[in-house]
Amino acid sequence: MSEPEFPAEHSLMMVHVGEAGPATYSLAVAAGLAGLHPEMLRYYCQLGLLGAARAEPDIELIFDDDALFELRRFEHYRRHQGVNRKTLRLICSLWREVERLQTEVRFLRGR
Repeated sequence: MSEPEFPAEHSLMMVHVGEAGPATYSLAVAAGLAGLHPEMLRYYCQLGLLGAARAEPDIELIFDDDALFELRRFEHYRRHQGVNRKTLRLICSLWREVERLQTEVRFLRGR
């Protein structure tokens, strides 16, 4: 096969590549990626499992990769460990407290 021929004016093209920001997902896309129904994701948000900001009514729900990681973790515990949805609130607050304490310990050790 021969190479396609392009007119001379197309031989040099300038392409601007911007910096990639963090990925964001809509409610429907995030639910699909996490393997759950969008209404279940909305319920998790109402419980405050994904932060107080997402628990506010009437806001546009946007999710990032960190939120997807937490959603998958919630679903793992719910489906495979038999943890009910309301107990996830307690588990989630404990995860966050452990993460906060780990960050504090790393900071104090770095002095």
